[in-house]
Amino acid sequence: MLNTSDATTRLDDPRTREAFETAKKCVTLYGVVCAIVLATVVLLSISGQTVTAFMWIRAVVLLAAAPVLHRLTVRAAQGERRSYERVRAITVIMPIAIVGVDLIPGLCPAWYAVMQAIGALP
Repeated sequence: MLNTSDATTRLDDPRTREAFETAKKCVTLYGVVCAIVLATVVLLSISGQTVTAFMWIRAVVLLAAAPVLHRLTVRAAQGERRSYERVRAITVIMPIAIVGVDLIPGLCPAWYAVMQAIGALP
């Protein structure tokens, strides 16, 4: 079991700080892609294209998750263990869930599935 000074020392390690900075950038990139997806849905809707309720809801929910994920990542970088554990779990579960849902035939158009998969990469 780690004592507090060991945990603090690891947080001060340049490699640890760099890893958390990279994680924060990935979460930011995820948020940007989610915003692009939502903007695309909005533009298609305005132009009269078919946009399903699934596409609206999913685009909004995934974009809303971005600030939460960013905050968890910031807290994890500050040494909050529960946030670290949550981010660690989310980074495994979320991409699988996003791609898995996209693979359901007929649920969403191919372009939407591709954009969501791109968002899951970071």
